[in-house]
Order: sequence, then structure tokens, then C-alpha cells
Amino acid sequence: MSDVSRPARRRASSEKTRPSAFWPLAAVIVPAVGWFAKIEITGAEHLPADGPYILAPNHYSEFDPLILAVGTWRIGRAPRFMAKESLFRVPVLGAALRATGMVPVARSSSSAAARQTLQQSEDLVRHGRGVIVYPEGSLTRDPDMWPMRGKTGAVRLALAAGEPIPVIPAATWGVQQILPRYGKLRFWPPRRRVRLMLGPATDLSAYSGPGAMGSANLVAATDAVMADVAALLGVLRGEQPPSERWNPAAHGQNETGRLES
Repeated sequence: MSDVSRPARRRASSEKTRPSAFWPLAAVIVPAVGWFAKIEITGAEHLPADGPYILAPNHYSEFDPLILAVGTWRIGRAPRFMAKESLFRVPVLGAALRATGMVPVARSSSSAAARQTLQQSEDLVRHGRGVIVYPEGSLTRDPDMWPMRGKTGAVRLALAAGEPIPVIPAATWGVQQILPRYGKLRFWPPRRRVRLMLGPATDLSAYSGPGAMGSANLVAATDAVMADVAALLGVLRGEQPPSERWNPAAHGQNETGRLES
């Protein structure tokens, strides 16, 4: 299987073809990641060639954001991530994050966070941009590395502006052979096989409209997204995913930060 199908290469949007701050980054990151991983992409046609989207992948290795970044770039879209607000205040780094259109994560009061989420959602629509959001918020706590219970940030961003922004579920597998969860980076052998699968946008029509930002509705919408992500991972692994997502709180685990054994 080739890294990206030929039709996917032809559908590259203007995000990739016009000069931008991503070009020098790609010149460094793509070859570097290529040493570690041979990325095989399926479902590239599900990522919109133009317009806004939210890509929602599973998360089980500190290395998998690089796989998502390179995969998204090869399909033809600019890989933008959510990033902590505090990073935008760091000299040089903050300028780089703003230049590449990264999206700050709201860390303020609930009302201010709601306003920021609405503004971010409107900006994605206005500029036709996409963003990669990890619904789990941190590396999965599931012992078998299935996706755990998701947080509502991705669907909150998707539903905030009214007409839902497409949420594209995605799954990777094989990254644990390069950098195990909380393990050490493995430089040898190079070009380990890593698979990235994208699925059709999760149907959020039942969760949009009046009351869309209610807690119960956001949780239900998030569960729908996580079910799609888990199903994709099940295909990659050739296994049936658990019917319920791992709940860290039920096992006495923190939901963010490093998981201590």
C-alpha cells in the first residue's frame, strides 16, 4: 500500500499548495517522521478538500501527533492543533503558533471559555480551516490502549456556531512500536509500519440546534464520536472494541497528566 493513494494526492487544497509558515516546518518534520514511520493512510477522501473540519483521533503515544500532522499534510490540509493558551505567551513559540493558525485551549472561567469556543468555531468557518482535537484530552488510560471516555471539547467546538462543523473520526495504530505510552523513543528499526484511518464525519445532526450546548447533549455527542473512533481502531487492530469506553474516574485515575503505575 502506498503512503497516500494517488486520488488523495490530486485533491490537495490551496492550504498546501500556497506558500505558508507550514512549508519550512514540513521540510523538517516530514523527513524526520519518515525515518521512524511508514505511514499508510486509508479513508483520505473523508477529509474535506476545503472548508472547516475537526479531526478527532485516538491518543495512546506522545508520538502520534506527529503522525497525524504528517498524514494530514500529505492528504492536503494544514495540520493545526489545539494548544494550551499559556504557550501562546511564550516568546518565539507563541509567534510560531499564531503564524500557523493553532487554536488556543480555553483555560478561563466557564463563561469566558464559552465565548472563546464560539469565536474559535466562527474563525474555523470564516477561514475554512481545520483543527486536530484529541477528544480524550490525554493519553488513554485503557490498559489495552482502546480509546477511553472522551471530553466534550471537540463537539463543543463543532456545535458552537450553529451549523455543525464536520467532525472526522480517525484512528492510528502502530505508533506504540515507535514510542510506547510513557516509554522511550525507539530509533531502530526505522520505517515501522503505522496505519492511519479516517472515517466519514460523525452524524451530529441529532445534537445540533436549540440546547446543543447543554451538558447532557455534549456528552451524548462526544460518545457518538468516540464510538466511531473506537470502531476505526477496531478495524486497524482486527479486534472488536469494548462496548463501553474506559472511565478513569471509576478506576481511581486522574483524567489528565501522566498516568502513574
